Amino acid sequence: MQGPMLPPAMNTKAGGGLFCELYWGDNLSEAWSYGPERANVHAAPDETAPLPLYGFTLPEEPFLLAERTAQGWRIHLPPAARAERALKGDSYAAVPTTDLRQHEGRATIDLAEGMTLRISEGQLSLRLQGSVVKEQVNRLRWKDFGWLVVVSMLFLSLPVGFLIAGPTPQRMEESKVRAMRLAAEKEAERRKAMGLDTPMRPLTDAEREAKSDAGDDVTVPAFLRVR
Repeated sequence: MQGPMLPPAMNTKAGGGLFCELYWGDNLSEAWSYGPERANVHAAPDETAPLPLYGFTLPEEPFLLAERTAQGWRIHLPPAARAERALKGDSYAAVPTTDLRQHEGRATIDLAEGMTLRISEGQLSLRLQGSVVKEQVNRLRWKDFGWLVVVSMLFLSLPVGFLIAGPTPQRMEESKVRAMRLAAEKEAERRKAMGLDTPMRPLTDAEREAKSDAGDDVTVPAFLRVR
């Protein structure tokens, strides 16, 4: 016999991932996210399990907690846990028995779009909702590997090129000589612009006589001051 239909606000949505949060009271303890490529999520009190879940009574280990269906995710409820739900940010309320399904003798509930399901036992509560992951990230193709190899070779060649073409004593001396030559050329251009590039002409005898025609030399005693 077919179960009751979901109301419009309870439409399920396929293609998304699953996001789970484990709380101790009001404190967040752990969180897990599963992509849309995963077909089911098993829980067990074991760190190697896809969902390490402690403190819940599970009928077997590992326990099929969530499985993907054509409409989205079907959540299998642990037998000793109480189930509550919140729709689109509303406060939590007990899941009506009309929304519970029986699948292979176990109570299940379809995780609807905008729903957060809270499964609690003691002080522990597990919250489940659809994740924002919609598509699986594309894997690297052979072309991508080719570009990766090229980029890696260029990156590795930089230090080698620096060692080969880097500064050596000979290159440093050559750079020093070039710098001195450029400085000399700039100084010559500056002197030429100031008219100082022409050598000074020696004085003639007449010029020497005219320069010295300033009177007789006078010998001044050392204790006299002349102004």
